[in-house]
Amino acid sequence: MKQLKSDTIKNPQSLPALLVRNAQRFGDQRVALREKEFGIWQSVTWRQYLDHVRNFSLGLIALGLKPGQTIGIIGDNRPEWIYSELAAQAAGAIPFGIFQDSILSEVAYIIDHSEATMIVAEDQEQVDKILDLTDQLPRIKKIIYTDPKGLWDYEEKDLLVDFVEIERHGRQLHQKDPELFKNNIAAIKGDDLAIVCYTSGTTGNPKGVLYSHRSNVLHGLTVNQPDVFGLTSEDAIVAIVPMFHANAWALTYAAPAAGAKLVMPGAGMDGKSIYELLEDEKVTATAAVPTVWLGLLQYLDETGKKLPYLQKVVIGGAACPPMMIRRFENDFDVEVIHGWGMTEMSPIGTTGNLKHSTMSLDREARLKLKEKQGRTPYLVEMKIVDDDGNDLPRDGKVFGHLLVRGPAVSKGYFKLDDDILTEDGWFDTGDIATIDPLGFMQITDRDKDVIKSGGEWISSIEIENEAVGCPGVAEAAVIGLPHPRWSERPLLVIIRDAGSDIDKEGVLGYLDGKIAKWWMPDDVVFVDEIPHTATGKIQKMELREQFKDFKLED
Repeated sequence: MKQLKSDTIKNPQSLPALLVRNAQRFGDQRVALREKEFGIWQSVTWRQYLDHVRNFSLGLIALGLKPGQTIGIIGDNRPEWIYSELAAQAAGAIPFGIFQDSILSEVAYIIDHSEATMIVAEDQEQVDKILDLTDQLPRIKKIIYTDPKGLWDYEEKDLLVDFVEIERHGRQLHQKDPELFKNNIAAIKGDDLAIVCYTSGTTGNPKGVLYSHRSNVLHGLTVNQPDVFGLTSEDAIVAIVPMFHANAWALTYAAPAAGAKLVMPGAGMDGKSIYELLEDEKVTATAAVPTVWLGLLQYLDETGKKLPYLQKVVIGGAACPPMMIRRFENDFDVEVIHGWGMTEMSPIGTTGNLKHSTMSLDREARLKLKEKQGRTPYLVEMKIVDDDGNDLPRDGKVFGHLLVRGPAVSKGYFKLDDDILTEDGWFDTGDIATIDPLGFMQITDRDKDVIKSGGEWISSIEIENEAVGCPGVAEAAVIGLPHPRWSERPLLVIIRDAGSDIDKEGVLGYLDGKIAKWWMPDDVVFVDEIPHTATGKIQKMELREQFKDFKLED
């Protein structure tokens, strides 16, 4: 029987194959971009998107990128990032992301550690940054510039390559051999390394977390389960979470798997810019860390504007303050999905969607349940254990070390031989948590951040969440400081709202009755800034260093 040629990719377990299938099923769906001036700069369909990826992939191979090599990407959330990521993967190479606002020493460390020979840089600022580091990075042979304005003003013409020229060359190669791209994808195996995602490096140097093609395909499908993010082809989702942060919480794969419209926000992360993006693109779903939503809520309060199109917002990366859940759900009729995960988990571990057995609860009880990080999706297992590794009860009261396992939990770090899983496949998250009888998990602290006072544990996160609800408080952080009697006691660090004169007595009075009396902070200090990681998490290690000489009274 004569074999007919087909555009179908035989192996669906690779990420480029996922994009090919998406272009076949939802080829007319749009991908939109906003430039730094916040006007629409580009709008393409998923079918056109695939063309860009195919051409750039073939161009990268012609430029010298080989299977198994690494290639870095630095910049904002723009389509060129995913073009580059998927194009490199289709070439059999391994992309990794770099946070564009990282200090130069961290950028240099990541690029050197990755052994990359090529870097895709978004704009002149990022090109300059890489050029400033070339003396420290002798492996770098090419810097691919995605915005060619002013490209040839540089003297380092041997290093710089125009993104568009690479894509144009790839298009010519495709015209000569239309089967070349499909053959490259067909050679990818599910267990092949797909991407390295570097952690934010809050303790020591960043680590490169390893993802396979199969694990990320499975994770993209997991994210689209109705009890997780529940994306469909009718959704328009904006990827506010940075691309370097575990593929924007897996949205870069979940969106094409669902056929959703994907909106890339560019650089504007202030409340006004985000509101305009949600409004203009009729966004139905989005995801980001709490600090982003604090800015949006402040803008909505100042202007009196509403959110007519937004249906659900995923909040993770740090514990979501209870008042934020209530503001979105009560004031704007937007469903909040409180989520938790880790880069090592690809990254989604739990989401706070309710279940049938909670339908009989009143509204306040349901909102209270949503304050927890939530329950696991299919393919993620979770348990808590004591210091000796013994399983602890799921009673919602007992704290324990949180362990997870599943097909999207990474097995290791790039260039590190240490086995990060137990013999039976569990990963110690470093979090302290409870799990209740309904399966809802609640993070009470990081193992290194939990405050151990008089032999008992105090949750810094719970105090922070309550403190943020105090009128006049913009942001709060709690750290444990040495205490002569109790070993450690909590110090509450506050940023005031603009124009607020809230003082220590006002904050402690607000907390009275909302937390256990023995959890009450021993002191409150007011600061202009609280340090954050690139992903929006509070850098408590820096706070502890900042206040290391602060004395708590006995």
